[in-house]
Amino acid sequence: MEEKPRVSKNTLEDRVLVASAQKGDPKAFQTLEGKYRKSVYYMLLKMVKNPDDAEDLTQEAFAKAFVSIAKFDSKYAFSTWLFRIATNNCIDYIRKKRVLTVSIDQPVEGDDGSNMRFDVRDDKLDPNQAMLKKQRKIYLGKAIDRLPEKYRVLVELRYFQELSYEEVAKTLEIPLGTVKAQLFRARELLSQELKAMKKML
Repeated sequence: MEEKPRVSKNTLEDRVLVASAQKGDPKAFQTLEGKYRKSVYYMLLKMVKNPDDAEDLTQEAFAKAFVSIAKFDSKYAFSTWLFRIATNNCIDYIRKKRVLTVSIDQPVEGDDGSNMRFDVRDDKLDPNQAMLKKQRKIYLGKAIDRLPEKYRVLVELRYFQELSYEEVAKTLEIPLGTVKAQLFRARELLSQELKAMKKML
């Protein structure tokens, strides 16, 4: 007889609260918010480096979760679902607030020690080259946007927010090995997209 996977006490408690919230009980959702507000806030604070922005984004994350609670599938952990809502919302905020600031000339080191450059080096930056560099940054953003969501989120957290592998794993609540494997795949896909786009320049 196949043994069923064990479910933690915390997960069981969350399932009861979510079920009540889905039936329209606001107090149940308030309890969930009370459990996870600090964790969500400090995660977002690390991403945006601003307490006021982190607080606003925390409120937005819980508001979006509340609106979408009916769609939540109890087969999954509520905390994982909530953190992904908060992370995706924060990434959208960051991308709207500023242009990607990562240097496309700096190589990204892979787990296997190999380096992948986003672009070629600019030795002399005349007006035409400056325009090209600007266009390349746009292409980089487009290439990232074309990645499947799970890869896009990982790239954003690891390379733009500069979270460690361990921090990414904790934020998304996925195994460290999965983070490294998916980031390796994400870099491969991103490299393919960038090579295709270079032909357009």
